[in-house]
Amino acid sequence: MLCYMPGVAFVPALLVSWSSAAFIISYAIAVLAGHVEPLVPYISDTGTKPPESGIFGFMINISALLGVITMYIRYLLIEKQNESSHFVRSSCNMFSLCIGLMGCIGMGIVATFQELSVPSVHDIGALVAFGSGVVYITLQSIISYKSCPQWNTYFVCHIRMAISVISCIAFIPMIVFASKISMTKIDWTPGEK
Repeated sequence: MLCYMPGVAFVPALLVSWSSAAFIISYAIAVLAGHVEPLVPYISDTGTKPPESGIFGFMINISALLGVITMYIRYLLIEKQNESSHFVRSSCNMFSLCIGLMGCIGMGIVATFQELSVPSVHDIGALVAFGSGVVYITLQSIISYKSCPQWNTYFVCHIRMAISVISCIAFIPMIVFASKISMTKIDWTPGEK
């Protein structure tokens, strides 16, 4: 089975490395080109103007693909473990996979439709990506607890749940503050709201 193949663990590590590189490279180019201020710009702002927009879009689409592969491997792993332990319903595992895939589609939308070009589509993609991501990691945390102690340690489960809680807490202000922004632009003058 694919999830038990030697070396398959490199895929999640590649996902994290590639995604980090996508954000860092597009940030560096945007700052050096003078397109954003160096102090904590929005991620989408660093991928809005050429040339960083092309690099951002390409690399985030690759990240979305790596996310799909990682989630599918996790799905297969849980299915294989579940054959002997029966710790979670297969439908719950499939539902979690579908939610995760929705998040990856949202990432692809964010990467393809830049913030200033098509803001409504970009924002919907971001909402789908972040919302589905929060639900996915919460479901995976619950599945991890159900698989204890045979397939996970409680320490790992607690770390996963802590990340889930932090993500849920962060998602709420993101929605609140994003709903208060009526116009999307990068350059602001001091007199503007």
